[in-house]
Amino acid sequence: MKHKFIIILLCGMGMSFASRAQQDSVKTMDLKEVQIRNFRIQNPIDHLPNIQNLQLIGGRKSEVVSVRQLAANLSEKTGRTIFAKIPSAFVYDMDGSGNQINLSVRGLDGHRSWEFNVRQNGVMINTDIYGYPASHYSMPMEAVERIELVRGTASLQYGQQFGGMLNYVLKKPSNTQKISLENISTLGSFGLLSNFTSIGGTAGKWSYYAYYQKRSSHGYRDGAVSESDAQHAEISYTFSPTLKAKAELSRSTYLYSIPGQLTDEQFAEDPMQATRTRNYYSPEIYIPAISLQAKLGKNTDFSLVGSGVFGQRSSVTFDGLANVPDLIKPETNDYANRNVDIDNYHTRTVEGRILHHYTWGSIKNNLSFSSRYFNNSFDRRQRGQGTTGSDYDLSVEGDFPRDMNLKSQSIAFALENQFQFSDKFSLSPGIRIQRGSSEMTGTISYIEASQVPKEINYDFVTLGLNANYQIDVDNRIYAGFSQANRPVLFQDIIPGSPLNLISSDLEDSFGYNSEIGWENNPSETLHFNLTLFNTFYGNRSGNLLVEKDGTTYLQKSNIGDSRMSGLELLWDWEFYRGETFSLSFYTSSSWMNAEYVKGEISNGEENVSIVGNKVEAAPEWISRNGLNYSSGLLQLSLQHQFVGESFADALNTNIPPASGAVGMVPSYHVFDLQGIYHYRNLTFRASLLNLLDKSYFTKRPQMYPGPGIWPSDGRSLVFSIGFQI
Repeated sequence: MKHKFIIILLCGMGMSFASRAQQDSVKTMDLKEVQIRNFRIQNPIDHLPNIQNLQLIGGRKSEVVSVRQLAANLSEKTGRTIFAKIPSAFVYDMDGSGNQINLSVRGLDGHRSWEFNVRQNGVMINTDIYGYPASHYSMPMEAVERIELVRGTASLQYGQQFGGMLNYVLKKPSNTQKISLENISTLGSFGLLSNFTSIGGTAGKWSYYAYYQKRSSHGYRDGAVSESDAQHAEISYTFSPTLKAKAELSRSTYLYSIPGQLTDEQFAEDPMQATRTRNYYSPEIYIPAISLQAKLGKNTDFSLVGSGVFGQRSSVTFDGLANVPDLIKPETNDYANRNVDIDNYHTRTVEGRILHHYTWGSIKNNLSFSSRYFNNSFDRRQRGQGTTGSDYDLSVEGDFPRDMNLKSQSIAFALENQFQFSDKFSLSPGIRIQRGSSEMTGTISYIEASQVPKEINYDFVTLGLNANYQIDVDNRIYAGFSQANRPVLFQDIIPGSPLNLISSDLEDSFGYNSEIGWENNPSETLHFNLTLFNTFYGNRSGNLLVEKDGTTYLQKSNIGDSRMSGLELLWDWEFYRGETFSLSFYTSSSWMNAEYVKGEISNGEENVSIVGNKVEAAPEWISRNGLNYSSGLLQLSLQHQFVGESFADALNTNIPPASGAVGMVPSYHVFDLQGIYHYRNLTFRASLLNLLDKSYFTKRPQMYPGPGIWPSDGRSLVFSIGFQI
């Protein structure tokens, strides 16, 4: 692998220099000397325009992260630096560094970003909207041009997720070259080796873009080996200025050797140690898509996208809490059998959008209509008796105790009209109507067959209203309200054991997002955004103790409501600009009160009230502050991140048990020093992450990859070089 890496790097650099030499031999021109005294890299945070991809954005809080300009560790997708200037953004790692981004905002759950409608190039990549809305697909960050985030108040146009919409926009092919190449090679601590290569171009009415990425790492913790690769290919054809078609196919996969969770005692002793050496996790996801963009008239635009999510996620693990060792049994002289879980996904989606501009009297209007149809088939096989070996082996003895299928389908229509009452003020009411259902079939070994089939209907009507007041060119006030919901997940309707029940009255979570904010850019050296938000999350699911026929069961039920309210602040200020360098400072901070306002939950012995308890994994304070230095084509950034304490469970367990499964997640401080330098067609990046080698963890997850402490990476050095020809 190392030899291939060096050959690719040298060949690419040779092609670059040869190309320059050939160009010079054709014609020589003497140019006068030009001195660049200072060059300030553009602020990598912006907001979306009023209309984007036939969607109405005005009146919402939106953010755009320009990835190409970031001085960040792209290969390992270090979320705290990529999303540094997104207030309230909470990122935690659970699948090994670089494999997946787990992002949330405003106190929501960051598990594989499943509170968002996640997209790539506008194509939905959530695995299964009803059954399992997580995004198992994960593109390399080196391929991403920008990241678009629209908060939950804009949810009507793409689905009612509480978090909003998260769109990863890939780099575009050159429109001036028939062939252009890019290569980014990365070396780093803990055996990190990564190579990303892309090719693209335009010839007449055709354009194309493709990439291949390969990355391997030994991992910060003992045995946390990770191997990943990803591919993407797209081709576009412009029939006319008013009609364009594109076809694309993406794939991502990785194999992660899971080192296991730790107890508090183990974490204090050595956060790099592993409690498991035979556990593995691997998803492989394909995303095909065909899209059509057309102009139906002078004032009407249309788009149609057909896409799919196909693939699987598999795991082979020795289950058990952190204080349960995985040892060879004396009686068999072998390890215990491992547990095998396999999910298969077959998701097909068609989305259509129409945007029409018209005038009603003296009022200019933008009318947005969208529709979405999907049908899914989700196979879930769990608790299979695996091998006693130590390699990644999905072999199973006998049948899976849980062998289930969930078929879902849905059709939805959304209508929103933006009334532009003046050049300064607009108001956008909207409605979304969604009708769908899921049907579960299959076998569960410990439950009678007649009790397994279950059908759930999803009939939603949600409303929204957004307003925007443009005080002047660089100064606006926005406000919005939008209802949101979350369907009952597949895992919520599968009893975990014979002593588990699923409530016949289990309902979808339902609530709303509201916000009001002020965005101000009084000069090119200052950017300011202050937002007050409130998210109500009703009918949250959890476990309750119930008695049936004299037996006590643990029942999955709706346990209550929560409210997340707070403030988000982004202040980005270039406070010094000289002839040779400039200095800027930013703070991206949020304060949040996330608590349960209604409900009760089981503590193992009885049901107790959780009113007033804090929402799990929702820190009160998240603050990222940075100092940037720019000189010529060099930018250096020193960032400090503080995340306040949080709880692992709704009971707000403070003192952790011996297993470390629940308890307080302590507050932590992390410093990162990063730099980026451009020289002709070369780009150099360097990151010294966790500068002070802080031992910390971000969450005690209650589901995958297991309850307990999952340490974050210690100090590491990452260096990359990229070139384009």
